[in-house]
Amino acid sequence: MDSVASIALSDGMNIPQIGLGVLRVPDGETASVVESALRIGYRHIDTAAGYGNEGGVGEGLEHSGFSEGERRGSLWLTTKLRDSEQGFDKALRAFDRQLSLLRTDYVDMYMIHWPTPFDWRSDEVWRAFVRLRGEGRVRSLGVCNFLPEHLERLHRQTGEYPSVNQIELHPTWQQREVTSYCAAHHIAVEAYSPMARGADLQAGDGTIERIARRHGVSPAQVILRWHIENGTIIIPKSVHPDRQRENLDLFGFSLEAGEHAEIDALDGPDRAGHDPMTFSYA
Repeated sequence: MDSVASIALSDGMNIPQIGLGVLRVPDGETASVVESALRIGYRHIDTAAGYGNEGGVGEGLEHSGFSEGERRGSLWLTTKLRDSEQGFDKALRAFDRQLSLLRTDYVDMYMIHWPTPFDWRSDEVWRAFVRLRGEGRVRSLGVCNFLPEHLERLHRQTGEYPSVNQIELHPTWQQREVTSYCAAHHIAVEAYSPMARGADLQAGDGTIERIARRHGVSPAQVILRWHIENGTIIIPKSVHPDRQRENLDLFGFSLEAGEHAEIDALDGPDRAGHDPMTFSYA
C-alpha cells in the first residue's frame, strides 16, 4: 500500500485514496471478498447498513487479523447509517448494532447515507455522530449524496461541514457544481460508481479504449487514474482478485493533459443511480 496515495481530510485524518466498495455483494460472500482485498493490499473498506453485509465485512476483518491491534490501525473502515434509522437516539442504537456486526471497536468514518430532504433529520443525526466521535468510536464524520443546499443546511444547523461527501461521480456524470462547492469548503470528494457500473468503459465512442491502448492498461484503469489525478477518493467494487489487483494498480502511469481533457469532455446530463432529492435507502 506504500504506492497508494492518501488524502488529507479537514479533520486531520488521512484516508487511502483507493478503497474496496462492497455494494451488492451478498453477506455470505463478503468475507472472502474482503479477505482477498486485504491480502492484495487494500487498506480501505467501504460498507453500509443498507448493503446488508456488515456482518460479512466483520468476518473478513476478523479472519484476516484486521479487527484489532496494529493491523486495525492500518485500515480505514467506513460504514453508513440506514436512512430509516436517522434521528439522535435511533442513530446511536444503530451504531451499536453495526459496530457489533463489524467486530471491531471503532470505525474510521460514519456517514449519513442520503440527505432525505423530504424528511430531514441530518441535524439530529449529526449530534449523535458528534457524540460517537467524542467517545472515540468514530474518527471522521461524512455524508453521502449531499448537494450544496444540503451541505449548507447541515452547516447552518450544526456549525460543521463533513470531512467527506461520497457521491456518484464518473466521466459521464461529473457533478461539477457539487465538487466545486466541496473544494471551496474543504470537503473531500469520494466517488462511488466511479465507472458508472461499467457503462463508462465504452464512453465517448471509444475514447477510453483508445487512451488505454496508448498506455498498455485497461479502460478501467484509465478511468480510475482520471479520478486519482482529480484528487478524488475512489471505492471501485470487484469480487474478483485479479480485478481487485488491477483497480489498485494505478500509480505506474499518468494521463497526458490532452487525454485528461478528453475524459473531462465526456460529462453528460444523466446519472446512473438515484436522485438525492427523492431517494431514501431505507
